[in-house]
Amino acid sequence: MLPTELALFFLLVVLYSIIAVRLDRISITMPLVFVIISAIIGPYMLGWIQFPNNTSGAESLTEITLALLLFADASTLNFSKVRENAKLPARLLLIGLPLTIMLGALIAFILFPHKGIGFALLIGAILAPTDAALGLPIFNNPRVPVRIRTALNVESGLNDGIVSPLVALFIALTIAEEGSAPQADWLMAALMQIGVAVVAGIVIGLVGGFLFRKAAQNHWTSKTALQIGNLALALTCYFVSLMLGGNGFIAAFIGGLFFGYATRRKLEKATEFTESGGTLLSLFVWALFGANVLIPLFQNFNATTFLFAILALTVMRMVPVAIALRGTHLRTDTVLMMGWLGPRGLASVVFMLLAFESLAEAHLETRLLVSMAGWTIFLSVVLHALSAVPLAAWYARRLETASPDAPELEAVSEILTRHKSMVHSGKT
Repeated sequence: MLPTELALFFLLVVLYSIIAVRLDRISITMPLVFVIISAIIGPYMLGWIQFPNNTSGAESLTEITLALLLFADASTLNFSKVRENAKLPARLLLIGLPLTIMLGALIAFILFPHKGIGFALLIGAILAPTDAALGLPIFNNPRVPVRIRTALNVESGLNDGIVSPLVALFIALTIAEEGSAPQADWLMAALMQIGVAVVAGIVIGLVGGFLFRKAAQNHWTSKTALQIGNLALALTCYFVSLMLGGNGFIAAFIGGLFFGYATRRKLEKATEFTESGGTLLSLFVWALFGANVLIPLFQNFNATTFLFAILALTVMRMVPVAIALRGTHLRTDTVLMMGWLGPRGLASVVFMLLAFESLAEAHLETRLLVSMAGWTIFLSVVLHALSAVPLAAWYARRLETASPDAPELEAVSEILTRHKSMVHSGKT
């Protein structure tokens, strides 16, 4: 990108940051702003700015973005508080998430049987993680019960890290199925990659967390140095894993979990800088998506992939959530709202780009992958953003008639995870 293009991009960041809360109040989220404006000023329309679309630099930047946010999410989640309200998020993650991947794979295989099981599973995994940043008016609305907001928050904070090894596994399976890798080697190679990442994340997270905690206790360092060091530790997990042949995303997520354990969740302020850095980089990822993916989706419109996107945002998410929540005695409107609130966001964009690069390197066709994932992500950015405020208001009105002992109204501690957005509340 040229200096003039960078200046234009950062000017857009400045303008958005000035009115972020006002936009959020009317359901105009940060991803929606950067996707739409970048598409307009990008190479397919006005041509004011050229975002790199197939360079190692752009790929590395998008992957680092997710690595930082995975580390921040995992390291700040207070599991002692999660245990107080573990039932709902556990159901969403242990039942709903696997069912979402499998149902998404089934839909993909029915619509595109020639692509094989591996590709179908890959699409299901790419589009399984949710992103709270696309539905902040609901996550931040105090009229929505704490128990429901907390369950969705915890789900959003953990599901992208859980899905990371599956994406790596299904990329390897897809390449093996299409004849670009030995059939006998793909599983072992993928498991080795996952195993290396897990070990790297555990060791770096534990050692780093122990050193950080001792440094803070003994006043060896400063708050600013801890913040910089926290970001560096997240990147250490990512790059050491890559150096050893592991998956950087898994290492960052596992490293964050064990860093939080080693520091006893007492260094959350240090992690805020890491999250802020990841959020700033995420603006570039959304701009990259809008400039390079959105307009070609319309130019090369595929009715079948558009149908898949609609099914992915409804059936693929809502049916597994309804199954996962059976027996909880939650109201029907609660189940419907939680089922609809499954936006596909930053993690899906990065996983799509990672799969694109891997398949392209193996000389495999990638247009269908980008079309299926691209339409799902774009429709999610628009529909979940625009529906968040009215949905929150509708749901709050419905709950006014609920019985005081309704399961939704059960008192629990609120847990705030990283929202991957520049807006965290209606207050500055």
